[in-house]
Amino acid sequence: MENDEVILLNFWPSMFGMRVRVALAEKEIKYEYKEEDLFTAKSPLLLKMNPIHKKIPVLIHNGKTVCESLIAVEYIDEVWNDKAPLLPSDPYERAQARFWADYTDKLYDYGRKIWATKREEFEGVTKDLIDPLKLLELEVLGDKPYFGGESFGFVDIALIGFYCWFYTYENVGNFSIEAECPKLAAWGKRCMQRESVSKSVPDPHKIYEVLLEFRKNYGVE
Repeated sequence: MENDEVILLNFWPSMFGMRVRVALAEKEIKYEYKEEDLFTAKSPLLLKMNPIHKKIPVLIHNGKTVCESLIAVEYIDEVWNDKAPLLPSDPYERAQARFWADYTDKLYDYGRKIWATKREEFEGVTKDLIDPLKLLELEVLGDKPYFGGESFGFVDIALIGFYCWFYTYENVGNFSIEAECPKLAAWGKRCMQRESVSKSVPDPHKIYEVLLEFRKNYGVE
C-alpha cells in the first residue's frame, strides 16, 4: 500500500483527532494533514466528506472516507495489518477493549464542564471527571504498563488524547489528577515516551493557552 493516498482532516486540540494521528504513527503510515479551524468555519471539504456529523477527525483513504475516531482507528488496524495489531486477537479481549475505549468518550463531557464552567460554579464538576478516571485506573489499568497489558494498544490510543488535556483540566479546576490517579498519571507519562505519541499530540501548555483565551472570550474566566 505504498501508493495509497491517505488524508486526515483534523483540528489540532481535538483529543479525538489525536487518536487517529497516533494510530497512523503506530502503523508508520504517511499521510497528508489538513487542519480545520473549527473556531471560524468548517471547510467545504469537511462538509463534503462528513455530511452527517460535519465533525473531525475524518480519515480519507484513496478517496473513501472513514468518520468517527474509534472507527477510524479500527479501520487503520485492519487495513494496515502488516504492523503490530492495535486490538487483541482474542474475540473476548477485543470486545472488552472496544467497550473501554467507548467508555473513554464519556470523559469529553466531564472535561468540557471544567473548561466551560465559571470558577464559582465548580462544585462537584471535578469529581465528575475524577470518578471515571479512577474507575479506569482500578478496573482496567491496574498495575499493568498499558491498558492491554505489555503492549500499547486500542484503549491506550483512545485515552491518550484526554491525557494531553489533563494539564488544562487541572489548572482550570485547581486540582491534581496525579494525586487522585497516580497509576493513570504514570501511564500517561509512559505513553508520551513513545515516538508515535510524542510526535502526534500537541504540547499540553498550548492547549491550556488556547482554552484560557476561549474562556475569556466567552466570559467564563
